Amino acid sequence: MAAERLSALDASFLTLEGPNAHMHVGWMATFAPPEHGPRPDFDALFSHVSGRLHRAPRFRQRLAPDALGLHSPLWVDDEGFDPAEHIHRSAAEDIRQLADAVMSEPLDRDRPLWEFWIADRLADGRLGLVGKAHHCMVDGIAAVELGSLLLDFEPEPPAAEPDGRWLPAPVPGGVELLARGALDLTRQQLGLLKLPLMLARKPLALPAFGWRAMRSVAATALPVAPSSPLNDAGSSRRHLATLRRPLADLRRIRKARGSTVNDVVLAAVAGALRRHAERRGEAPVDLKSMVPVNVRADDAGALGNRISFLFVELPVSLADPTARLMTVNHAMAKGKKAGRHEDADAALKVIAHAPKPVQKAAAHALASPRAYNLVVSNIPGPRLPMYLRGCRLLDAFPVVPLSNRHALSVGMTTIGEQACFGLYADPETLPDADALAGDLDAAIDELLATLDTPRETLPWPPRPSGSGIASPPSRSPTPTG
Repeated sequence: MAAERLSALDASFLTLEGPNAHMHVGWMATFAPPEHGPRPDFDALFSHVSGRLHRAPRFRQRLAPDALGLHSPLWVDDEGFDPAEHIHRSAAEDIRQLADAVMSEPLDRDRPLWEFWIADRLADGRLGLVGKAHHCMVDGIAAVELGSLLLDFEPEPPAAEPDGRWLPAPVPGGVELLARGALDLTRQQLGLLKLPLMLARKPLALPAFGWRAMRSVAATALPVAPSSPLNDAGSSRRHLATLRRPLADLRRIRKARGSTVNDVVLAAVAGALRRHAERRGEAPVDLKSMVPVNVRADDAGALGNRISFLFVELPVSLADPTARLMTVNHAMAKGKKAGRHEDADAALKVIAHAPKPVQKAAAHALASPRAYNLVVSNIPGPRLPMYLRGCRLLDAFPVVPLSNRHALSVGMTTIGEQACFGLYADPETLPDADALAGDLDAAIDELLATLDTPRETLPWPPRPSGSGIASPPSRSPTPTG
């Protein structure tokens, strides 16, 4: 596979990594033993996984840093690639303990940036799989797609796929890396020289593009995220708390309130954080969330990051659960209508042409606790039953990485008719993440309990002055999904 340079967005996740910020995405999945036939052992599962790696050549590539530090690293074939260094057997009987241990360690940048851990003998009889890949390699959508490469729609896997003898491309030498860096720098400068020509042909195009970029940066910086214990200095340790709910529950709420499933997730997270604050004797405070938005189009199967983002205030201070949902619904609809995620995408493209120091500074600014308090991500998963060597996938809980001074992220993946929530936390800053998962469960129940009240009769409580959340209209916008 030819060497390919990381995009500015992909490289930003390398920049953000530090001792207390492991920038890998991942998942914790469990499988039921086969209903018929023998249970696969680790050797069989190892052969199955390693035999599918040719479907995603990036799995056999590592990073080659730019010699002068002027560019992002290149993806190059790892001439010494050994799947045994990435696919491990675990004797763990508790999948949660395995997930916490695996996610608390960073990936080795000298090798391809992924690992699978297979626990083939869990105490409850299931099989477990914990996987992680660096965020510079995949985003949440791509991670799900990569995971699905290992799975089949039928219990009986198809015949082994001969991929032939893999011959890695030669790793570029020092002189070639310098020459490639100089060529890429020239191309970047030529790209910048085209801007005046664009301005001459379309006088309004460049100012509009730049205005959208600046507007996105302003929307990111203002209002500044409030101070929160979720953004205290933390540790390198990680814990994944989980919750599984029928997807039908979220759909019932969505349909009754004319919102989206994503709005329901955000409102439920706001309700959970309210309960969490009250249990700790703290006053509930509205928090600012980053919501990733998928911007894939024709490159739906591509690796790397194809995401933008919206920043949405979570109405934690509102006591009424329906008011929380309708406030979130209004804020999300307003942000989408205004093209905030498109503005953010424009800003990222502008930043990609900036010098490396500017790119690094922008990455840290966008990931700081002043920009947002937590990430809430809705990641669609497979809707049909899927199998790993005859073992049916039961659930998969996502891991959304934590940047520095962030103690909580909430991800939700749909597996069949189940909504699987992963609350990924720093246990030093947030030691009661499991209780927070219970709060999220209760917040969804709370929303369900309000469905008997007609939407038209729901009063809007006044917002506190200076909250930054506008009062919604009498009716919610048309559902978007």
